[in-house]
Amino acid sequence: MKKFVMAALGGTLAGFIATTQVAGPLLAQEAAKQTNVYEQLDLFGDIFERIRAQYVEEVDEEKLIEAAINGMLTSLDPHSSYLSPDDAADMRVQTRGQFGGLGIEVTQEEGFVKVVSPIDGTPAAEAGIEAGDFITHVDGESLLGLGLDDAVDLMRGPVGSEIIITVVREGEAEPFDVSIIRDTIKLQAVRTRTEGNTVVLRITTFNDQTYPGLEEGLKKAVEDLGGMDNVNGFVVDLRNNPGGLLTQAIQVSDAFLESGEIVSTRGRNPAEGDRYNATPGDLAMGKPVVVLINGGSASASEIVSGALQDHHRAIVVGTKSFGKGSVQTVMPLRGDGAMRLTTARYYTPSGRSIQNLGVSPDIVVEQPRRAAETEEDDTTRRTRSEADLRGSLSNDSLSEDEIKQIEDERAKAEEAAKLREEDYQLAYAVDLLKGLSKISDQD
Repeated sequence: MKKFVMAALGGTLAGFIATTQVAGPLLAQEAAKQTNVYEQLDLFGDIFERIRAQYVEEVDEEKLIEAAINGMLTSLDPHSSYLSPDDAADMRVQTRGQFGGLGIEVTQEEGFVKVVSPIDGTPAAEAGIEAGDFITHVDGESLLGLGLDDAVDLMRGPVGSEIIITVVREGEAEPFDVSIIRDTIKLQAVRTRTEGNTVVLRITTFNDQTYPGLEEGLKKAVEDLGGMDNVNGFVVDLRNNPGGLLTQAIQVSDAFLESGEIVSTRGRNPAEGDRYNATPGDLAMGKPVVVLINGGSASASEIVSGALQDHHRAIVVGTKSFGKGSVQTVMPLRGDGAMRLTTARYYTPSGRSIQNLGVSPDIVVEQPRRAAETEEDDTTRRTRSEADLRGSLSNDSLSEDEIKQIEDERAKAEEAAKLREEDYQLAYAVDLLKGLSKISDQD
């Protein structure tokens, strides 16, 4: 018995010694790591003092610290940044749908500012700025080497003032200048119209107005067409929509889904991930849906298109989306500033991450560049028919009502042809829904 007790004690003692031998170096490494961090912070303090005392000109200490904080955040990824009190206030205003500026969503790539998308109805859109454009200079001043926030600051200015930006565009041999007059940007998050029996829901951004605007616009359009029985489908146009609030993207997706997952987010700690599911109720009542996307569709737009695509609730048409699959959390800081920090990646219901890949459309449809029309082009389109010939026989097999119906259908077809010239991708979506409606009617 004594031997057993001693053996047990010996085993316990050996285990304690072994644990001490393993834990000792780990604790020492952690302590060394902490010491190194504090040494680096001391180094930062030394540099700050040297700049303050010896820089060739007197520096604004507050701006210097803000620049250091922003540098730390922007080194992480293009979407993390420090928001000064003014910038934080501007951001809160933007999510409510009104702000001053040019009307473009931008990111940074290879040291230059890249346009994610121009916003409908804004000075930038009216000046012809396109998704994918690179802005290299503002009023002749190069943006190379500037942080994104600093570059954006250069583009800001009083409403009514002129700004000249230099643009590099794929397919253009040389950079070119664009003059834009700054204005107050009032975002109408959703614009609704009808094309024949199709309801077109154009969503320009995801702010506090988006879902209420979608719900109201959809119901009014359906009412104008005489009820859901007269609607052949819905086009959700997310082209050049740079994104916005995650909550609004979830609500818009939920508007067309009865059940199932919409999106999930996963951060550094897997236990802190979130899943968002649809609730019963489909505003479109099961009617076909086509979602339009392009290279300017980012973030929240990709959540909606990815969710509806994965659930086979919509056909996605257009070109590959931007590929921003990360979630930013805005954290208030002391002094009314804020920190925008990337805290998670989001995943579509099938579990795919869109980061850097984007959403691939089910049907790829490029938007052709519009060529200038000449008078000769216009005349070649006009064709003569039997009805134009002098003395041609009339059609006595149809009643006046039947003839009127044929003429009405022809007028609708001609309107559709006009739409193809103005917006080929949208016309494709409308034609697709028209075809699906014909098949459904036969069934």
